[in-house]
Amino acid sequence: MVLRSPALAGLFFLVFSALALAQGDAKRGEYLSKAGGCIGCHTETRKDAQPFAGGRALKTPFGTFYGPNITPDPKAGIGSWKEADFIRAMRGGKRPDGANYFPAFPYSSFTRISDADLRDLWAYLRTLKASAQPSKEHELGFFYRWRFLVTFWKWLFFDAGPLAPDPSKSEQLNRGRYLVDALGHCGECHTPRNFLGGPKKSRYLGGAKLGDDVNAPNITPTRLKKYGPAELKDILTSGLYADGDVMGDTMSEVVKNTTSQLTAPDLDALIAYLLSIVPLPDEPK
Repeated sequence: MVLRSPALAGLFFLVFSALALAQGDAKRGEYLSKAGGCIGCHTETRKDAQPFAGGRALKTPFGTFYGPNITPDPKAGIGSWKEADFIRAMRGGKRPDGANYFPAFPYSSFTRISDADLRDLWAYLRTLKASAQPSKEHELGFFYRWRFLVTFWKWLFFDAGPLAPDPSKSEQLNRGRYLVDALGHCGECHTPRNFLGGPKKSRYLGGAKLGDDVNAPNITPTRLKKYGPAELKDILTSGLYADGDVMGDTMSEVVKNTTSQLTAPDLDALIAYLLSIVPLPDEPK
């Protein structure tokens, strides 16, 4: 069919563009998955582990959680999900059956991801190689196994919805904030929590104790300002400090999977934002 009318041709272009946007951009979704560090939580540490097939252990004071299989396998993974199921999981912390996800799945941060980025992430996940590896059951203390109790946790600590730009900040700082607070979910590790597992907002990114021998450092300007933007960019690209010291295993993995994969403008924005926040003293031991 030949479209002889410029107006009609323009209409078809708009319709096809809208359909493409609604379906999501898988290539862009791949980049977003790196910015979100998805592979780290959803892939076992063994050498031959299939990416995104689940099984990665996360030890917490409440027990051990295991990242689930998020490949398109219809039984073991999320192949039977619809896009709406994925968005509800990310935006509201809900399973397709309506039950709560435990907040070890960082939907408190992921809820801030934009609709367009969620569509692109979903499009990318649909392209992954399916794995029939079953997701592992979490190993939790008796009082922490009840998903209905998470509803009360949400009332106290969960605010659903995408992150709105701050009109008082520059475009670069807003992008950095989005990378830190939404996609990168940095506060999930670097902000300490109270006895209920809720973040201490007054200690935003001030460092946290994650386990007996694991600590997430203070990443406010108190600690970062001694490096400067250029040196921080080198550190978050290589995982090495100027004196030759190497990051710990956990953060080295974040550098490998996430910060070193960011575009130069995004990494600049992330660093600029971290250097702009309120400096805090280190978390008391």
